[in-house]
Amino acid sequence: MMTIRISRRTVVGLGAGLVMLSGAGIAHAESTLERAKKDGYIRVGFANEAPFGYATPDGKLTGEAPEVAKAVLAKLGIKQVDGVLTEFGSLIPGLKAGRFDIIAAGMFITPKRCAEINYSEPSYGIGEAMLVAKGNPKGVKDFSSIKDNPDLKLAVMAGAVEGGFAKDAGVGAGQIVALPDQSSLVAAVQSGRADAAALTALSIADMAKKADGVESTKPFGEVNGKSVKGHGGFGFRKEDTDLLEAFNAELKKFIGSPEHIALVEPLGFGKDYLPNKTTAQLCKGE
Repeated sequence: MMTIRISRRTVVGLGAGLVMLSGAGIAHAESTLERAKKDGYIRVGFANEAPFGYATPDGKLTGEAPEVAKAVLAKLGIKQVDGVLTEFGSLIPGLKAGRFDIIAAGMFITPKRCAEINYSEPSYGIGEAMLVAKGNPKGVKDFSSIKDNPDLKLAVMAGAVEGGFAKDAGVGAGQIVALPDQSSLVAAVQSGRADAAALTALSIADMAKKADGVESTKPFGEVNGKSVKGHGGFGFRKEDTDLLEAFNAELKKFIGSPEHIALVEPLGFGKDYLPNKTTAQLCKGE
């Protein structure tokens, strides 16, 4: 598994070693939060999925999740955020393996993922859309369009929720093409390898704006009669409870504030994308 580090930092401070409590003779394991506050920086994993989390051509880490993370972490006294670029499907394994300390990729909060990692409260809520060839020659509207025509192929990003949405809608396994990233999805539609690609509405709109020969369908919020409005949050290791609690305390005050809206509106988010569910509800599948 290859990861690319945005930061050139050579000392990444993996020191979760034991620190002896003064005069006590008892070993105290330094927590991730304690280490980050002491060192002044923390590492976050992202998957180069605009506008959720991505690197600019000059190497700047940006997107909704990294920018919100930077703002919240700064309020905790952690001023430096280093990005570790990882394929989307490897973000949770990478977090658990200690390659970075927070997932800042706009990752949807789902019951299955909640079983593996802890989530912050959501920072946004959003529906789905399809990327199709210019003019939408196959008349694709949503997942049911793919289900109703077995000749159509649908590209999804490996590890993302759209593969599950497609199966729930009755799309055949042989119709689904799993690809590693956004650029692969765009290329698949442009080349005709896939007749459509599914992602969140904001991602599809961004991809359509930047690529030739493709466009976005109208966003939709239901699949097979069930809401598919996704809510994204930040991922934490199960053991990093103090970091999660501190992060959540600042995040709850930040989301929906004028400072927050001004920060995310240039990225395509804003008042229309504020969350309307809690992490507890989302982890239960409500």
